[in-house]
Amino acid sequence: MKDYAVAVAFLGQWGHFQQVVFFLLCASIVPNGFGTFILVFLTDEPSHNCFVPDVNLTEDWRKSVIPIAVVNGKQELSKCSRYRLDVVRNLSNQGYIPGRDVNLAELEQEGCVDGWVYSKNIYQSTVVTEFDLVCSERWKQPFTSTVFFVGVLCGSFFSGPMSDRYGRKPVLFATLVAQTLFTFAQVFSTSWIMFIILLFFKGLGQISNFVAALVLGAEVLTGNVRVLYSSMGICLSFAIGYMLLPLVAYFLRDWKSLLLALLLPESPRWLLSQGRVEEAEAVIRKAAQWNKVQAPRVIFEHYNETKTDKENSSVFDLLRHSSIRTTTLILSLVLFTMTTGYCSLSFNAAQLHSNPYVSCFISAVVEIPAYVSSWMALRYLPRRWSVIGTLILGAVPLFFIQLVPEHLLNLSLTLEMMSKYALTTGYSLIFTYTTELYPTALRNTATGTTTTVSRIGCCVTPFLLSLRGYFKYLPYITLGTLAVLTAFAALFLPESFKQPLPETIQQMHERKKRRNAPPVRSDEETLSRLEHQRNRAHDKT
Repeated sequence: MKDYAVAVAFLGQWGHFQQVVFFLLCASIVPNGFGTFILVFLTDEPSHNCFVPDVNLTEDWRKSVIPIAVVNGKQELSKCSRYRLDVVRNLSNQGYIPGRDVNLAELEQEGCVDGWVYSKNIYQSTVVTEFDLVCSERWKQPFTSTVFFVGVLCGSFFSGPMSDRYGRKPVLFATLVAQTLFTFAQVFSTSWIMFIILLFFKGLGQISNFVAALVLGAEVLTGNVRVLYSSMGICLSFAIGYMLLPLVAYFLRDWKSLLLALLLPESPRWLLSQGRVEEAEAVIRKAAQWNKVQAPRVIFEHYNETKTDKENSSVFDLLRHSSIRTTTLILSLVLFTMTTGYCSLSFNAAQLHSNPYVSCFISAVVEIPAYVSSWMALRYLPRRWSVIGTLILGAVPLFFIQLVPEHLLNLSLTLEMMSKYALTTGYSLIFTYTTELYPTALRNTATGTTTTVSRIGCCVTPFLLSLRGYFKYLPYITLGTLAVLTAFAALFLPESFKQPLPETIQQMHERKKRRNAPPVRSDEETLSRLEHQRNRAHDKT
């Protein structure tokens, strides 16, 4: 299968067929950015205090029934307690004035037995206000996000092998269906338990859709278009969904995405890896019609001769061979670190500005230059050193944040956004890097498996951010230290810059052996050379 790029070079790189595949796959990614970070708003906790029923209290006692608590050196109304209402009512009826006739510190307190009153300055309602996830139930806030990411983790684990076994297109379609149906069903949740169960199933399709679309596009598209799609294409689509998040209602979802999968082809590379040569040729001939070019009589002549030698691979191949095992473990660590940093800084966005909608939009906009940078790095820089550089650049600002005086909030915000820019750049290019390292038979399994491990980072993010209660800068120090250690581990990854996509496990082994050897001609160079020759021949005629 090493001649695939040459076999389909007659199609060109950017014909009508490639354009349709490119933009339909990108459109299918847009809801992912919306669906992932909607939890920033769903689980945000508005200002609140105990509800006080309409009982016979004087105005002074009604203002004083909520105790004053000291939080981070500042005085504010208690969120989880009030003075015993029966005692307060008796004192009010007897004409006592709080603070003058009665020492409030001596009064007995009770919990919010009648519920809470929530501020509506920012939100009309959230999951927190709907199901009272505050005070003794506050642990349910981070747990809600964790349930979603556990669903994402499980979806990543199962979708990879299923995609390699049954094809990229069926998994893409199934995950889009899961996302849409369970998102719609959540609107009708009547309890927190029902909400998180539906949230888990929604998570099953979240990143699985992303990975399936990533691999399908990486295998259908070729040359520089493949690099553009794998970096800027899908990541910018994700960012668009992220930026749309503050502007749309929760229950609105791009249901039209379901129709997009019907127009997409199966990956010819995957069909060839399964020995289904005739079906692969049918896809390419259809592409030739769309691009208005003449297909050769036999497109995959080499595969017709060897199509019975189908390579049977499974998730165990990621661990069975030492070279693949090492690469998989290091990539998993890199993805875990970048995902943890990316999710932590993204979910921390609500704390960066008094208006969480504004801070979320700023956090999303930062991703645009990051994705452009990742595309430039993929075009011109070695993959391994790009990953190491983004990890170091992401770690340094996190260490400096704790040195910034508290009154310089804009400087702290700038440092945090610099870190997110670097980690987002690395997070974007690592997907392309992963698809380039593994052979066709293992590509989706490997991408899904490493992504599954990385989702553990999202699962721990809510609890990592809760460490602020012990030491404000502890999450930053943890993320920075993890990034530096991971950068050293990334030194042992193989290089894929200017290398053709491996089609077999044997080719992956050979690449590992020549890790420091000069690069051979890549798919991009091959296609550019062939297109140049074809254009010259056309000019002569």
